[in-house]
Amino acid sequence: MTMPWKPPSRPGREAAGAMAGHGIEPLARIMRSVPDRLDAHMGGLYLLSEDGQVLELAVTLGAARQFTRPWRHIGLAAPIPVAEAARTGQIVWVGSGDDMARRYPRVAVSMPYAFCLGAVPLVARGVTYGVLFILWPASHSPELSGPERDGLGALAARLAEVAAEAAAAGRPIRAGPRSALAEARVVDPLASAIARLPEGLCDIDLDGRLAAVTPAAAELLGEPAERLIGARPWTVLPWLRDPVYEYHYRGAVISGQSTSFVALRPPNRWLLFQLFPDASGLTARVSVADPGTVVEGAADPTRHSRHPGISTERAVHTTPGALYHVLHLASALTEAIGVQDVVRMVSEQIVPAFGGQAFAVLMAEGGRLRIVGHRGYPPGQIDRFDGTPLTESTPGVQASTNAVPAFFENRAELELLYPNRPETQDGMAAWAYLPLVTSRRLIGTCVLAFAEPHHFDLEERAVLTSLGGLIAQALDRARLYDTKLGLAQGLQENLLPHVLPVVPGLEVSARYLPCTEGMDVGGDFYDLMRVGPDSVAVVIGDVQGHNVNAAALMGQVRTAVRAFAAADADPSTVLARTNRLLTDLDTTLLASCTYLRVDLAAREASLATAGHPVPLLYRPDGRAEVVEPPIGLVLNVDPAAEYPQLRLALPVGTTLVLYTDGLIETPGADLDRALSDLTATLGRHGAQPLARLADALIGQAGHTEHRTDDIALLLIRSVAR
Repeated sequence: MTMPWKPPSRPGREAAGAMAGHGIEPLARIMRSVPDRLDAHMGGLYLLSEDGQVLELAVTLGAARQFTRPWRHIGLAAPIPVAEAARTGQIVWVGSGDDMARRYPRVAVSMPYAFCLGAVPLVARGVTYGVLFILWPASHSPELSGPERDGLGALAARLAEVAAEAAAAGRPIRAGPRSALAEARVVDPLASAIARLPEGLCDIDLDGRLAAVTPAAAELLGEPAERLIGARPWTVLPWLRDPVYEYHYRGAVISGQSTSFVALRPPNRWLLFQLFPDASGLTARVSVADPGTVVEGAADPTRHSRHPGISTERAVHTTPGALYHVLHLASALTEAIGVQDVVRMVSEQIVPAFGGQAFAVLMAEGGRLRIVGHRGYPPGQIDRFDGTPLTESTPGVQASTNAVPAFFENRAELELLYPNRPETQDGMAAWAYLPLVTSRRLIGTCVLAFAEPHHFDLEERAVLTSLGGLIAQALDRARLYDTKLGLAQGLQENLLPHVLPVVPGLEVSARYLPCTEGMDVGGDFYDLMRVGPDSVAVVIGDVQGHNVNAAALMGQVRTAVRAFAAADADPSTVLARTNRLLTDLDTTLLASCTYLRVDLAAREASLATAGHPVPLLYRPDGRAEVVEPPIGLVLNVDPAAEYPQLRLALPVGTTLVLYTDGLIETPGADLDRALSDLTATLGRHGAQPLARLADALIGQAGHTEHRTDDIALLLIRSVAR
């Protein structure tokens, strides 16, 4: 009886890890059980860096080194599954390619393959040590089963406990350097190829290199087997250099599914490639293509050698994984507003990915080098280079005045060109100076610094140079925004009262909080003015919009109210005249407003409102209530609108709360509930000093940090004269 043939055990099915000097081996041994325990075909293990801000790839399982290269260093803020698992402390499951595209579009664009992914944080004794990630073929159910979830949790718990024990013993496990991720090697490549396919012809390892080639395959490929072994097909065979062929290979390995394609071997021979992957590698069956399988429009690889002066033997192309950095940063920078936003995003998203330590943005202004932002340098160290004259010979000046990138892989290379320069004493060991060029203008440079010597290969230099262009465009937009914002804020600050007058018989406190999303300038305003020996006018309003036009119109409304109030008009008349003035200004912007005139002698107020949020009243006996005056139309709707008024008693101890809608209106919130909560907060804190009451009202509404609208708050308390 013939027994089924099985390939011998081979390291290609085991975890390849950074073993030497970093204590990874115990973790790698545990990882080797993944294929049998979870029936997964790929995975890996990240460990947190010493500063706890970066995830560093330490162990790979069934994953080619070229696939994981763009993700060897990941900042915790990165919008990808493993970083989210570390941040939240929860399992992150991505059940399909569509799921990945919806939740993590930047990853999906650079990894457009079908697979399922689970990321599990390594948590032990209350400490997060890293993240385990596992990939399943696309044929896996889009849902993570209960046993699989339990298996992931148990595996992560074992890994975390090993890491915790090592840390407790004073020997924390860290990821090794780049070269420490060992390649998976094959003991008997031909046997494994035969195991996958009875007449298997080629074996390709997880790094994309040909590990075994049969004589028939070598004949079809047109090269001797000894030249093919150890090389990647799309490198050694010029006619396979179209990126679409490598894409098929990547898609097969990552998705765990078989695929096929046809390629033209010059001059006129079409070959069919069928790829059969598993956790340890890939078998490629090569045969002469049936004429019916060759479709019109198939890639013509000869196009790579049609241009004189371009050597196909030295051609370099960027892999889809490397493009992740370009796509990721381009997407992230669309969310950047100001210059410091750009600096922060580059520092969080890009510096960790390349293993960098620090980052700085330099710009040439007024004949000197200016540092507009930096991260990662010790306090005060980089600031001493600010103001360097552009006549000096320094790497920063050279990069800011010459649009050519410069890469220094160690200190000796830098000192060779710039001996005895302060830049060589910044505590770093390698540098990339990337020119910032936009619209054919050199606006500065960004410096990526490394704590250890660093080799920049051709692909990394190309990617970093491309990133420099993206950063330049974002900085150019951000500088323009900062300039406009400065002008708008200056306009708004000059239109709002800097100090409210002191009025005997009244205590007053005011707050203005700009919107934190988008251009933080708007049309909210308030004012208080004396209009007689015993009379005070109080106004609060909100002009539609968040831009310079809104701020300018706000100034006109405030000036109009002041002018009409000075004429000793009652609240109804003041609002009616202001409304007619707005309709004459030929503007489409609307404005809400509440105006009241306080009689200090009688301790009462007359109030009228134009579509503005209702005031709140805190009485001396501790009751808090909503004031419900008759509400007129917002300003600039009907020139003939009327604004009836309400009389309020203001005995000593009474507090009146006036505010704009940003205090109670948030996306998705119930307005009535928000008003009720605000009134309840007033009831609890109404007797406190006005400054503390203002803090309580703003804090209750959850507007201390993130605001989608401007907020103006004006508190008036009747006190003894």
